[in-house]
Amino acid sequence: MRARVKKLLRMYVHYAPPSSGVIVFLFWRELRLPAFACIGFDYICVSVLGMDSQKEALQRIITTLANKNEELHNFMETLSHSLAGVQVNSPQAVSDLEEEFDTLFTVLVEMKESMISTIKQEAAKKTQEIQHQLTQSGSALKSAVELLEFANKALDINDEDEFTKAAKQIKDRVTMAPAFRLTMKPKATDNMNHLMVDFNQERQLLQNLRFLPVPRAPEIEVGDCLVLDNTVSVAWKMPVEDSKIDHYILEYRKTDHEGLPRIKDQRCWEVVDNIKTTEYSLSGLKFDSKFMNFRVRACNKAAAGEYSDPVTLETRAFNFGFDSSSSHLNLKVEDRTVEWDPQGGKGLESKVKGKENKGSGTPSPKRTSATRSPAIRGGRDRFTGESYTVLGDTSMDCGQHYWEVKALKDCKSYSVGISYRNLGKFDQLGKTNTTWCIHINNWLQASFAAKHNNKAKSLDGTVPDRIGVFCDLDSGQLSFYNAETKQLIHTFKAKFSQPVVPAFMVWCGGLSLSTGMQVPSAVKSFQKTENGLGGSNSSLNSMAQ
Repeated sequence: MRARVKKLLRMYVHYAPPSSGVIVFLFWRELRLPAFACIGFDYICVSVLGMDSQKEALQRIITTLANKNEELHNFMETLSHSLAGVQVNSPQAVSDLEEEFDTLFTVLVEMKESMISTIKQEAAKKTQEIQHQLTQSGSALKSAVELLEFANKALDINDEDEFTKAAKQIKDRVTMAPAFRLTMKPKATDNMNHLMVDFNQERQLLQNLRFLPVPRAPEIEVGDCLVLDNTVSVAWKMPVEDSKIDHYILEYRKTDHEGLPRIKDQRCWEVVDNIKTTEYSLSGLKFDSKFMNFRVRACNKAAAGEYSDPVTLETRAFNFGFDSSSSHLNLKVEDRTVEWDPQGGKGLESKVKGKENKGSGTPSPKRTSATRSPAIRGGRDRFTGESYTVLGDTSMDCGQHYWEVKALKDCKSYSVGISYRNLGKFDQLGKTNTTWCIHINNWLQASFAAKHNNKAKSLDGTVPDRIGVFCDLDSGQLSFYNAETKQLIHTFKAKFSQPVVPAFMVWCGGLSLSTGMQVPSAVKSFQKTENGLGGSNSSLNSMAQ
């Protein structure tokens, strides 16, 4: 037996695919061992294989079992959801059917209700009578049991007078006992045949009555579906031609799980109704989830058919927000906006200043504004001084990413770009070798420039209302576009040695941020045709340290 186990195990290790996790079951099947024999599997592995091989095989088993457990868990949730749906939808179907009967056969429904009422009344009457007899019988039985006990005790009386007296009492009680006065015939039976009906004649009139024909489930053609420019185009077909289809209903929802839709921890399905063709495009989407689920159903004039098998499409995009924990105190940071607030942090600064004045005679203004409570600073020091900066809360170390920024009305000065995370709290965007940005100044003397390492290059053209930022870390490229026209504004080339984060500067105004965006196809096409930077940008190229 041991030799056979050893042979089979070596065959498994040699031939089993990496994803296989069925070695225990292979042994159990091949050796025809009882289930409890698998308990010794670990010992067999240790004795036949080396420790490394055993761990590798065991890891494959664990991975397979974990995946299978997750799959089964999701499947069970799906079944539970379907079961709950059946319990909800079945009464609804009955309700709809009864409503149609009410509309088409009013007289029949009235008769039906009347007969049902009669049956219920008869059932209530019989129930009451039977329950009353049960109550009476119970009382009679209790009395009879007590009398029987008394009679049994009387048999043990030795005194003749007492015995005679007891016997007389028993005789009198038996005469009056409920058990002997109660009729043993049920006042009601369970027979309801007298309330049966015969609808043979009516049935012949309605023998052609059928449920409405329901369209079959469409089939989503995954190969024809397209995810591009934050637009998802979904295409489907019917398995058989159906000329009675009036329209389609498309449903979608966002998810972070690949594969079949999960029942729990999911957002609600969004619905697009009255689609007349076999394709539909959802545009202007924010891709704030890794995937989206889609399903479609066909409808005729009377009913909606089954849903198609759901499909999952990838909708990955770069999502981030402002890091309010390290932003300058004069910046008011909300979900997707940052605004200049000249009153921001004044109360806190005065408290800090008071504490510092206790410890030293004349603290410098810079030190006063830079010292913050640890609870305020968060993971790093807040920007201070004239560095009216806020960073993004998510870093990038590879890949292509895109986001857009729009200046709020009457914004006097702002910068948009990227930075290393370790940017100093006094540092300003574009004035260090670890920041790259374009700067717009609308105060006093207007300017529009690209900045890096304290060098600036004036840019031609007007400042767009919305700026698109394209960061390609794989090729070491940062480009700025007119978000509306996709016209290139400026490109930096750099070798980024650390992860970078989006970076923003605002003074006297505000910015609104748009994330969850794919790299626009126009930007991708333009980048493919570019062969490096032009001479006009070369002065700002860098090898970032």
